[in-house]
Amino acid sequence: MEIGYWLSSEEHSPRDLVEHAKAAEDAGFEHLVISDHFHPWVDEQGHSPFVWSVIGGIAEATDRIRLGTGVTCPLIRIHPALVAQAAATSAAMMPGRFFLGVGTGENLNEHILGDKWPRGDVRLEMLEEAVDVMRELWGGDYVTHRGRRYTVEQARLYTVPDEPVPVVVAAAETNAARRGGERRRLHEHVAGRGDAAGVQGRRRLRPVLRQGHGRVRGVARGGPRDRAQAVAEHGARRVALAGPRPPAGLRGRGEDRPARGHRGLARARRRRRVWREKIDEWRDAGFTHLTLHNVAPEQRAFIEFARQFVA
Repeated sequence: MEIGYWLSSEEHSPRDLVEHAKAAEDAGFEHLVISDHFHPWVDEQGHSPFVWSVIGGIAEATDRIRLGTGVTCPLIRIHPALVAQAAATSAAMMPGRFFLGVGTGENLNEHILGDKWPRGDVRLEMLEEAVDVMRELWGGDYVTHRGRRYTVEQARLYTVPDEPVPVVVAAAETNAARRGGERRRLHEHVAGRGDAAGVQGRRRLRPVLRQGHGRVRGVARGGPRDRAQAVAEHGARRVALAGPRPPAGLRGRGEDRPARGHRGLARARRRRRVWREKIDEWRDAGFTHLTLHNVAPEQRAFIEFARQFVA
């Protein structure tokens, strides 16, 4: 199982995100996932840079590690033709190292232009058509598309990568998983996201993910958060996670505290053991990719702590 590192755009500045990406590559992580939001989950998180600019910085700062968005919503806030151009440029800057994660988005980000927030089934239809539009444009020819949701008039991308951009479709629910599986002919992968349902929920999705294609590319997000509540307390930021509490390491607490004496050493050993057990649980559930997300201001200490699990 490949282990990656989650770059949380809502919690860190653009320069810090680039530095964290480089540190993760040096530590041996195999992939990066970076969130694509217009707003942070809550004001106290304090950041939300334009993801495509940050990706350009990461492309220059790294050499080996793969990077994908987690996830981009090519439906309302940004037209799929523009997402196609941004993804093609990113893939050209990172040959063989970029993938586009897509999903149906959140009202938190997509409402900003005043558009109506569609129902979930409508957004799934929009996502299917958006992916069709992007794949047409990645072919490098002139594209005219007059679909149910989107119109493209004589558009051509002149900068395209040598290979098609891999698309990973977020599937936290069975309906999205089924649609993603049915569209395997377009060479998309399907990602089951870790959430409050935990590993059992992802096991529930696996049979659905297999419908329409022969293999599952599962992406489980360590330290999942469907909702985040952050409060400023005594000048420090604290984030509470929705769903069951993951191991201490996945909560991002205490990794930078030195172990002192026998009790400290025993605590450190216990933390490492719990981490390994949790990672093995995801592996045994059949997932091929696990992305670790440390919800905390301090990231360098976390990356050093996690080095032992990705070596």
